[in-house]
Amino acid sequence: MMDFTFNKPEKLKHKKHIEQLFKEGKSLTLFPLRMVYLHANHSGNQILQVGFSVPKRKFKHAVDRNLLKRRMREAYRLNKETIYKVISDKHLLMFIYLDKEIQPSSNIHLKMGQLIQKFIKTIS
Repeated sequence: MMDFTFNKPEKLKHKKHIEQLFKEGKSLTLFPLRMVYLHANHSGNQILQVGFSVPKRKFKHAVDRNLLKRRMREAYRLNKETIYKVISDKHLLMFIYLDKEIQPSSNIHLKMGQLIQKFIKTIS
């Protein structure tokens, strides 16, 4: 049984890792979310390191960007167990919000689950 947490070691924060992810990574899209992923040997103990991004170009107000990142983090936190059951190698992941409108939490949760399933099929 896995705990549904999203702790500091799981967060993708190193600038080098983020640059490497966008330079060498592959992406999957399921509107309104896009996932960029990379099989990488990062220094952390965690199997996955995950980041979330909402473009400033689409949402000028930080309040809106923070709301969407919060919703994406929550959706990931509740769905990450499916990844951990399958994955054994270390990966870097970044979720990017694509829509110009603020989607309801239920839609983000649904799409996050579907995107994670798509990711699992791709890597296995």
